[in-house]
Amino acid sequence: MMSEFIQRRARLLANMDPHSVAIIPAAKELTRSRDTEYAFRQDSDFFYLTGFNEPDAVLVLTPGKDVETTIFCRAKDKMAEIWCGRRMGPEQAKTQLGFDASYGLESLDEHLLQLINGKSHLYFAQGTYPEFDQQVWQYIDTLRNGPKRGYKAPHTIKDIRTLIHEMRLFKSDFELDLMRQAGKISAAAHVRAMQYAQAGATEYQLEAEIHHHYAMNGARHPAYGTIVGSGDNANILHYTENSAALVDGELVLIDSGCELQGYAADITRTFPVNGQFSAPQKQLYQLVLDAQLAALAVVKPGNTLKMAGDEAIKVLTQGMIELGLLQGELAELIDNQAFKAFYMHGVGHWLGLDVHDVGDYKQDEKDRPFEPGMVLTIEPGIYVANDAIAPEQFKGIGIRIEDDVVITATGHEVLTADVPKTIAEIEALMQA
Repeated sequence: MMSEFIQRRARLLANMDPHSVAIIPAAKELTRSRDTEYAFRQDSDFFYLTGFNEPDAVLVLTPGKDVETTIFCRAKDKMAEIWCGRRMGPEQAKTQLGFDASYGLESLDEHLLQLINGKSHLYFAQGTYPEFDQQVWQYIDTLRNGPKRGYKAPHTIKDIRTLIHEMRLFKSDFELDLMRQAGKISAAAHVRAMQYAQAGATEYQLEAEIHHHYAMNGARHPAYGTIVGSGDNANILHYTENSAALVDGELVLIDSGCELQGYAADITRTFPVNGQFSAPQKQLYQLVLDAQLAALAVVKPGNTLKMAGDEAIKVLTQGMIELGLLQGELAELIDNQAFKAFYMHGVGHWLGLDVHDVGDYKQDEKDRPFEPGMVLTIEPGIYVANDAIAPEQFKGIGIRIEDDVVITATGHEVLTADVPKTIAEIEALMQA
């Protein structure tokens, strides 16, 4: 595992300009209430390059030097560790994670000033951590104002995220193995929620079933706030209150994925509380499934996310016409984006260390073609709120179907295929 992070740092160093230095800070602990903190979650870019999971650390990269990789982290402290948990410490960080040099945070000012001094270019993610920004500007001011002391400040500041995020867009075999595991754990959790669902249960009980399965399988946290929206709540795209009771005859939409060693899964399934789709629910559900399958059919190297989205829009819009949700000609309704009354989000997004992962969707102002190693979601939906102008039988129905896919050399692989999504499969599972 250490070799994976060493290779990533080596690739980043190779892409940096000569006579440059990169500074990448770790995340900080965030206060939840008074003297308690939220569960710590490492900065994704920092974790991608280090595998180090403690707050307040700083990674410095200096290409072409004898010491190219340096980490600053919290020193060992017996009393602090008794109260708040063990620390790796600089010496162990160096040997376990493969850095060229390591220091305690107390020496950051002294060493970092010298590491920046004389470099032509500074790579830095300005704005990510404003407090750390101020610290960096102080170093630069000191260097600018000290020519008699042999100080020289960088003349160019570049955004390190441009380089890191392009690397993160393409997953290694190591990353894909983790994402397959995350997909399987998350899929099994969705199956568990389907089996638990019944009238009178609550949205938060389904959430609890899902989170319990994550934790029992090594994924202590969800990758994002789990959405369990029953009935009309499914028409709120980012609904997370999860407080309503499930009602017989309604659908429930669950959008949830675990985070495994930093990597996210992201699955949405919609199913009937009582295990049996009604006729109107079947009509809308099959329409969304057809749209997802049409989008997935074009997910392969050389095609684009927009192409997948266009296929989903074509199927959804045609279906909306046939079901009486829209009136008019297909081409005109698509041009006018009339479908947005019932389908108002995109068809998918990159997936990785962040659930909405980094990476450009366009290159040279053109839609970016898919390439092997990219991972994304495909997630069309249809949302007919209770107050929508629509046929009465469809009101209060919200449906989304979402899977995670990796682009392969010849097409794609669905990482989340273990959770049922056809009407027959869902009904068979729930009635069993």
